[in-house]
Amino acid sequence: MSFDVELKSVARHYGQVKAVDGVSFSAGPGEVVALVGHNGAGKTTLIKLMLGLARPTAGSVAVLGQDPAAGNASVRRRLGYLPETVSFNPALTGRETLRFYVRLKGGKPSEEDALLERIGLAHAADRRIGTYSKGMRQRLGLAQAMIGAPVVLLLDEPTTGLDPELRQQFYAIVREMQAQGTTVLLSSHALSELEGNASRVIILNEGRKIADGTLDELRHIARLPTKIRLKTCEGGAGRLREWIGKPAKLTQINGHIIEIDATPEDKAAFLRRATAEGAPFEDLEMVPPGLDELYAHFLAARTSK
Repeated sequence: MSFDVELKSVARHYGQVKAVDGVSFSAGPGEVVALVGHNGAGKTTLIKLMLGLARPTAGSVAVLGQDPAAGNASVRRRLGYLPETVSFNPALTGRETLRFYVRLKGGKPSEEDALLERIGLAHAADRRIGTYSKGMRQRLGLAQAMIGAPVVLLLDEPTTGLDPELRQQFYAIVREMQAQGTTVLLSSHALSELEGNASRVIILNEGRKIADGTLDELRHIARLPTKIRLKTCEGGAGRLREWIGKPAKLTQINGHIIEIDATPEDKAAFLRRATAEGAPFEDLEMVPPGLDELYAHFLAARTSK
């Protein structure tokens, strides 16, 4: 399999500071790979290395088969990049700004109009950017990153300043590009929004990769319990507690909802019992560990070593 992005034992040091230390991963067409970690974990440095804005101290970086630091113009035209903080000339309109970048990148004539429509800024295309909200500037930055239908899209905290509705629209665009074969790498602190939107998650800490996999793969590795919420009629929690017995952890949320933690080994057995006749509950909800919990788990496991 060919990869659009491939990093092998990459390190980037600034004096005694190891911003990235021995990181390896690859990403192929149609993958959405999320880089997550605290500030200073190495996310932005990795993106700079993939853009060719920094050179590795050790190891190798290949984007579309080339060293991005070599300055290959044909490769750079096939990349899209959205920085964490976008900055545009406030005196120009959205259309003027995007037209400038389309020409700079060698895009199609009038491509800016289609992009402004796609990211929901057509109504403000002729307004000066100085009148734009932060979310509008962020969407304009996304449009700039999408010029020329990039093969690789690098996004650094892309949903900063976007309200929940616009975040959904943003990820809808990402899914469209993914379906077209675009390789997307994004860094984000908003872990919950990555669930269902990222093909893979790479967890970083102090410049090192500490976990890498799909959400299901990370759950399998972490072996964290699944929360099972049982709802009974009002006042029936006592009978439900007796029926449950003494699991490792049981929490009564209110008078008719009880939550238990089921280990991967116990989950199937509990569900078989729950489907038997006479089980004293009306509804059941299963909540597997989310990315926030998985992140905390792998971070704690790393720091305890």
